[in-house]
Order: sequence, then C-alpha cells, then structure tokens
Amino acid sequence: MTAHDRPPKGAWGMTALLFLFMLINFADKVVVGLAAQPIMADLKLTPEQFGLIGSSFFFLFAISAVVVGFITNRVQTRVTLLVMALIWSIVQFPMLGTVSLEVLIACRIVLGAGEGPAAPVATHAIYKWFPDSLRGMPTAIIAQGSALGVIVAVPLLNQIIVRYSWHWAFGALGIAGLAWTALWLAFGKEGTLVDPPVAGGAGGEHVPYRYLLTCPSILACCCAGFASYWGLALGLTWFTSYLVSGLGFSQEVGGNLTILPWIVGMCVVLTGGWISQRLKKAGVSSRISRGAFAASTVILGGIILLGVSSMPTPNLKLVLVVVGGAIGSTIYVVTPMVVSELTPQPQRAAMLAITTSLVTLAGVAAPLAMGAVVQTAATPMAGYERGYTILGCLLIAGGLIGVLFIRPEADRKRLAAHAVEMRPLQAARA
Repeated sequence: MTAHDRPPKGAWGMTALLFLFMLINFADKVVVGLAAQPIMADLKLTPEQFGLIGSSFFFLFAISAVVVGFITNRVQTRVTLLVMALIWSIVQFPMLGTVSLEVLIACRIVLGAGEGPAAPVATHAIYKWFPDSLRGMPTAIIAQGSALGVIVAVPLLNQIIVRYSWHWAFGALGIAGLAWTALWLAFGKEGTLVDPPVAGGAGGEHVPYRYLLTCPSILACCCAGFASYWGLALGLTWFTSYLVSGLGFSQEVGGNLTILPWIVGMCVVLTGGWISQRLKKAGVSSRISRGAFAASTVILGGIILLGVSSMPTPNLKLVLVVVGGAIGSTIYVVTPMVVSELTPQPQRAAMLAITTSLVTLAGVAAPLAMGAVVQTAATPMAGYERGYTILGCLLIAGGLIGVLFIRPEADRKRLAAHAVEMRPLQAARA
C-alpha cells in the first residue's frame, strides 16, 4: 500500500497500545530515581555509587537499540515489541527479594538492554500506519507515553515506597508489563503503509549507511537530542534526590513533585508536535518546521537553567529546573521525523535505532557526572546547581548545532544522489 492522506483503519488503536507501551517503559526508568533516598539508605550507598546505578541502565541501552534496530529491518515489529515487554516484566521481580548493589546494577543493565530499542521500534511500528505529513501527532502521543507514564506512575509508586517498601514498587511494574504483554498478544497488529523512496524512484531503494550516518541533519538532531537527554537522564536518576536532599522536601512531597517536569514536558511535546505538523502541512520547510523550531527551544532551556543558582528561594529554583529541563522536549518528536524523512523505509528501523543510541549515550555519562559533582561539592545543593549549570551549557551548544545544521531538504537531495536500486531479494533483506 502507498501512503495516503489519511491513516488506515486501526491506526489510532495501535497508537493507543504503543502509548501504553511507552508509559510502562518510562515508569520502569523513573522508579530508581524516585526511590533514590530509601535505596541509598538501605544499601548504604554514596552519591557516586548511586550514580553508577543510574548509569548502569544505559550500559547496553545503545548497543541493544542498534542490534534490535537492524533485526527489526527483517522481523515484524509486533514480535520485537512483545519480546521487549516480556524482558521488562521478568527483570523487575528479583527486586522483591534480598537486593545488593550488584544485583540492582545487574537487573538495571538487563532492563536497559530490553528497553533500549523501545522508542525506535515503537516509532517505526507507528510509521507503518501514518504517512509522513500526519506523523506529528502520533509521534508526539507515543513520546508522551513516557511523560504520562511518570505522571500516572509516580504518585502510585511513591505511595508504595512510603507505605510498604521500594522493593514492591519494582514488583508492581513487573505486573503492569505482563498486563500490557497480554493486550499486545490479543490486539497488536503490523501496519502496511510504505514510504515513497528518497530519490523518488521505484521501491527497493538503499542509501549506504556511511552517507546516512554522516548526514549533517541527522548528526545535528543527535547533538541537540544528546544535550536534551542529558537532562532527561538527570531527571530519571537525581531529580527526586535533589528535591529531598537539596531543597529539603520530605520523601512523600518530593516524590509527588517529581511529576512536575513530566507534566510540563508532556504539554511542550504535544504542543510542539502539533505546531510542527501544522507548519509542515502548511508548506513550511522541514528546516523551519522541524529543525529551527525545535532546536531553538533547546537553546531557551539552556539559558533558563543558567539562572538556577541565582534564584533566592527553593521554589524559584524548582521552577527554573523544571521549565529549563522540559521546554526543549520537542526535539524528541522532530528527530525521528527528520530521520524518517531522509532514510529509505527498508533502512528506517536501523537508523532510528542508531540515532536513538547516540542520543541516549548521554544517559551513561549524566548520572555518573552528577554523582561525582554532588559528592565533591561543599554541600549537596552546591553540587546539584553545578550539575544543572553544566546541563544548561550543553543545551545551548546542542541547540545551536541544531539551528545551524538541521536542513532536511538540502540533505535529502544529497542522499538521493547516493541512493541505489536493490535487487528484490536484497531489498527484502535490507
């Protein structure tokens, strides 16, 4: 089937299922940061050791994303999504027993390997249901499965942590993962839409990966996304701890306040995705509607974060950290759309995975860096503020690269010159 002006029947149902998929995905990510103080107290961990736990989730995250991305070029997304959900679910249950630092790190590494391909595979799956001009909203909705996952899960998980223990918060997530697996087995389907070739020719088109991986627009998206994901990784690992040990909130209040960045981020992404799609449908170039628009908000977030240390009250510091970290979130929506715009469909799953892996490498460094800064600072507050200043500088640099170099129209012409037609058997394998 070729792309049409409207998605086929069932497209929004699959969007809803993949939204729930990403909801559970990010609830799994945030639970360690939410339980930071109880875990550190229970296992007698230093900030650097806890930073290692946060980073360990990302040790195999990028590698797994790339490997599964190439596999998904050949295997139906329905299968890979099912396997990933099973891994997430099973790996939570060891947390219900006696847990050591080593066990916790091992489980987070396996969980990261299972969740690394989630976003690119889910995006590739939904792009089989929507043509390019209509991908803004479904991409934003799936991306906001992450935000709503935190918004919905955090109050529930925080109550479990406060009233029972942090162990049972992990167990509840394992049960939720198994429930989604059952839904996907019953209702999950594979989309059938096929994108037109980059060069405008026949199907079976292939662009050598060396040209795709050195494409300025794709690299610039990765730079802006890397800076933004640095902030997201800090939010997953350190934000609740910042509220409790830095700003002085209780575990119950600080845990509940953890949803604030995700509420703001959800509003930003849905609004940004809608604006980007409206601009694109109105004939505005991708360079503006997807590149300059999103990258400029990343810069704005960095500028806001540079003011955190000068704020006189904890509430004002909290506002700047929340807004500064979330306002550039539209980059998560436009990056897969830019990659999809420039990549032949038979190679799309792999390229989405590769770019996701490059962006999420920030997750390896950010928690460790914040842990080291907090441990060596005179006070926890001074350490956190220094860490957010570093994030602000990264956001400004990444956003500037995005504004200058995300130019999909120009790069599409360059890539079309390198596109080659593949034989039918090769095309089926690509």
